[in-house]
Amino acid sequence: MGKITFYEDRGFQGRSYECSSDCPNLQPYFSRCNSIRVDSGCWMLYERPNYQGYQYFVRRGEYPDYQQWLGFSDSIRSCRLIPHVSVHAGTFRMRIYERDDFRGQMSEVTDDCISLQDRLHLSEIHSLHVLEGCWVLYELPSYRGRQYLLRPGEYRRYLDWGAMNAKVGSFKRVMDFY
Repeated sequence: MGKITFYEDRGFQGRSYECSSDCPNLQPYFSRCNSIRVDSGCWMLYERPNYQGYQYFVRRGEYPDYQQWLGFSDSIRSCRLIPHVSVHAGTFRMRIYERDDFRGQMSEVTDDCISLQDRLHLSEIHSLHVLEGCWVLYELPSYRGRQYLLRPGEYRRYLDWGAMNAKVGSFKRVMDFY
């Protein structure tokens, strides 16, 4: 179970909306989003309705303005609660490939990576297979830039996870303490 509250103004002011599950269209509840309080769970926020546009990963905590969650603007139009994975019982495994359709060099990873270039000498991932757990890919090293939520499944090309190109700088496992 998760709980997130969206506020129209910075510093948790203005009209607010509380949410505890996936919501494909937040437009009826607020016109802009300038601050967020996450009481529980990990969430992916989307710039446009129906889980489209830029994605922003947030976990429990307070975000007094949109720059705190690395937002490009005050537009949040949909959100998804990321399934809970117990840190003690959960395992994380992902296979990344240097070419489309699971071709080329393959590396299996089980933990976070702050720099794909430094660790695996890659700057691009063209396909991947998430075997266990949920992951967030970041366009740049050090968990910066555009973000993409990956749930278990096959991603035959970078377009399958919503990216415009194969540039990946870092990735991390989605874990939260409820």
